[in-house]
Amino acid sequence: MTFVLLIWIVALLVGLVGCAFLRVPLWITSIWIVIWLGILISFLPSPATVGVTLVGLAILVLINRTPLRKSLLTKPLLRAYRRVLPTMSTTEKEALAAGTVWWEGELFSGRPHWSKLLNIPKPELTLEERAFLSGPVETLCGMLDDWKITHEWADLPPEVWNFLKTNRFFALIIPKSYGGLEFSSYAHSEILLRIATRSITAASVVAVPNSLGPAELLLHYGTTEQKRHYLPRLARGDEIPCFALTGPYAGSDAASIPDIGIVCRGSWDGQTVLGLRLNFEKRYITLAPVATLIGLAFKLLDPDHLLSEQEDRGITCALIPRNLPGLEIGYRHFPLNIPFQNGPIRGRDVFIPLDQIIGGPALIGHGWRMLMENLAAGRSISLPAHATGAAQTAVLTTGAYARIRRQFHTPIGWFEGVQEILARMGGTLYAMDAVRTMTVGANDLGEIPAVPSAIVKYHVTEMGRQIALDAIDIHGGKGIILGPKNYLGRGFQAAPIAITVEGANILTRNMIIFGQGAIRCHPFVLKEMEAAQNPDGHAALATFDRALWAHVGFFLSNMVRAWTLGFHAAHGAQSPTDGPTRRFYQHLERYSAAFAVLSDAAMLTLGGKLKRKERLSARLGDLLSYLYIASAVLKRFEDDGRPVADLPLVEWACRHLIYQFQEQAHDFLRNFPKRGLAFFLRAVIFPTGRTYSAPSDHLGRTVAELLTSPNETRARLTSGVSQNGPAAQPIAQLEEALTLASSAEQLEHKIRDAHREIPTRILHDLERARWAKDQDILTADEYATLEHFYSLVSEIISVDAFPPDALGTKPIPLPWGTQVLTGG
Repeated sequence: MTFVLLIWIVALLVGLVGCAFLRVPLWITSIWIVIWLGILISFLPSPATVGVTLVGLAILVLINRTPLRKSLLTKPLLRAYRRVLPTMSTTEKEALAAGTVWWEGELFSGRPHWSKLLNIPKPELTLEERAFLSGPVETLCGMLDDWKITHEWADLPPEVWNFLKTNRFFALIIPKSYGGLEFSSYAHSEILLRIATRSITAASVVAVPNSLGPAELLLHYGTTEQKRHYLPRLARGDEIPCFALTGPYAGSDAASIPDIGIVCRGSWDGQTVLGLRLNFEKRYITLAPVATLIGLAFKLLDPDHLLSEQEDRGITCALIPRNLPGLEIGYRHFPLNIPFQNGPIRGRDVFIPLDQIIGGPALIGHGWRMLMENLAAGRSISLPAHATGAAQTAVLTTGAYARIRRQFHTPIGWFEGVQEILARMGGTLYAMDAVRTMTVGANDLGEIPAVPSAIVKYHVTEMGRQIALDAIDIHGGKGIILGPKNYLGRGFQAAPIAITVEGANILTRNMIIFGQGAIRCHPFVLKEMEAAQNPDGHAALATFDRALWAHVGFFLSNMVRAWTLGFHAAHGAQSPTDGPTRRFYQHLERYSAAFAVLSDAAMLTLGGKLKRKERLSARLGDLLSYLYIASAVLKRFEDDGRPVADLPLVEWACRHLIYQFQEQAHDFLRNFPKRGLAFFLRAVIFPTGRTYSAPSDHLGRTVAELLTSPNETRARLTSGVSQNGPAAQPIAQLEEALTLASSAEQLEHKIRDAHREIPTRILHDLERARWAKDQDILTADEYATLEHFYSLVSEIISVDAFPPDALGTKPIPLPWGTQVLTGG
């Protein structure tokens, strides 16, 4: 009898696990339990089994009969939930309301529908956008001499400024009806990426008028009159815009800006009108020194109640013409030797009429919502494009340099230590470009991807910083000596700039990605919060009841899925393909369930304290990010037509991201304050331990070999790099040398294989080649090939040197003057 009972218990557990794994509806699961209880009491009639049956039936009635469940369970739970629910400021609510939920919501579900991912249309450029990229953008790149821009001029030259205005580079997002180009977000990103491969300064100048600022705010919120007046002028470049948000006392905490606008009467165009007297101090404002139209964020106060009885009207945005009395503008900041126009703006009693408020008086107090809604999409465009463009240049040049630069008579790219770094650079760039492309594509589909934009902004700029460091590491002295021959230095210097703007990366990682994602993307948390805040008691209880019990089932299902898939190393998980990427889809599904479990456990046990547990929140944000970026990698591979040659990059990127997920989850559990729960969660998430491995050395060597030889994969990976114009000659020389490297190596082998004794006086490669020609080992054409190759290599590895008075704005006179000492 005991054995039979054991079998029935196992059968019940297997059935419940199956129902939870497959997310079978509660009523079907209840029918299964009733059938099991009926069979149990039929085969094993006893007081104990009858008691179990009655208790089981009572529980089923309780959880399935909604009125009973509401009164006995949901109502007291709602009261308890309201007591622990943290208060949320208006700015937090507006930040949460900004944007839509997209693919990241599937990752929060614990059971992503891969068909949704693969059915997302691949971003494509229109014929007009392609023509602009290959025409004006390439022409612009050919005009850019980044050494002169950064070291000699500290600005773009006048002809470049004129070219930008004439070709409407400041009007990428403005509709054609207002004289703009009306390009897609994808085209916008591709244009900035291409420019960034030649000059971060120029890319920044183009980015600002097309990102968060007057044009974008006018497009979404401006009055008809404001659009008609300003948008054509912005499109033509008659107005240069900037947007002033950050100040000395409000950076990442932009909602606490101390800048004030007081409602009052003043003079405007010779008439006395109702308006605002503004006092403000802003800094770090890109394009401020040359701006003619300033977008300004400030707090609006109405102490005399000229508009309404409400005194504090909230954060508001307005347009300020440059020529107004009291406006101080023109001085420049100097951000890390990257001289895009950037500086402070101050205002003392600057008066504007109410009509200068963006959207007019009707949108007073809506400024924070405007900023959050536009940042929700904008974060995914400018800075990720800049970082990816700089990274493409670094990967293209570093791979070629590692092939042609030799130490110990061997290309440095053959050394395993260098190959390790090259592999990281190649795999990381593939992930950067994949997630950038997928996310800007979401903008063009009408989404406002708030959480993905934060993910892309943080991770792509951090990845770019790592690639910049890796490139310098491999180049060594060649990378750190600035001058016209240096194609890496300014990108390396600029990397931290992207880290600090549009939400500092520390803030983005610790507070935004999971802080917003946990509420926005979770299928039930926001519904529960809204229900708890609903003053209508009946409606609140009904909504909370549906969300709560669906949430309970969701949590149990994800626990079962995480444990089952973890126990079987994700075998049996869904995959949309049987190809070489199948296992990556399966592991992502496993870890999607694991992420959902960890998120729910943290929110349930820590509640509002989780917001202050920043390192735990950051780790959860990392987990979501790794899932999202790996999804983008797999999507990129599918969109490209599954090129077999790209598989090493795909595998390296996916393996690295999944491994990082595993290790970050481990760190989360190691630091989770509820130690008993952490032990239980570890058993659920890692039932067989941490078994996933990082990319292998063999895989890393394969990726490195792709970067150090001419091939289609390398070309696809670095397709955005412009080699147009005289200033790009060092990169063009690198590419030419790389194409000759294989032939040169074969000719060198031919010399060695001749088994002739080379005179000891011959020390250099070119001398050896000349000797081989004289010995008839090489033909004249073969010698010419080697001579040209060695000439290119000599030029490539050379660095710049300057006379003493060429450096510094105020050189200190030296005892020997400006002449170079030669000794004697």
